[in-house]
Amino acid sequence: MNHVMSLTYVDGHAAIDFLERAFGYRRRLVVPTPEGGVLHSELSLGDGVIFVSEERAGDVRRSPKTLGATCSSLCVAVEDPDAHCERARAAGALILQEPEDTNFGARGYLAADLEGHNWFFSNYTPGEFWDDVPCQAQK
Repeated sequence: MNHVMSLTYVDGHAAIDFLERAFGYRRRLVVPTPEGGVLHSELSLGDGVIFVSEERAGDVRRSPKTLGATCSSLCVAVEDPDAHCERARAAGALILQEPEDTNFGARGYLAADLEGHNWFFSNYTPGEFWDDVPCQAQK
């Protein structure tokens, strides 16, 4: 089963432009609202897909810009985190953590987009260690 992340922004068009320029996403579909905003969109990076839409009256989803806080981070695999970080920085992303090696064998960095969503880009392959390390589940 595939998983897709849905993100809400105040200005969907600006967000889509930023995500393309800074993080390398490619717009695949943009469905406008009657007023010209973004009702729904789909962007891809490699095998990953994100949905981007705008805040709407009657909807509980809000941008971190509106909330003044963020409660999650997106984790995205990229081949060269250092080069990706420089691209993001040049496009105006706020770099929250410079590229560094992690204790689980990957290299990555943390950035915030133009409305405050946090993004961790690394060369980690999810599941890489699942077969080699026993699960340490907490009870």
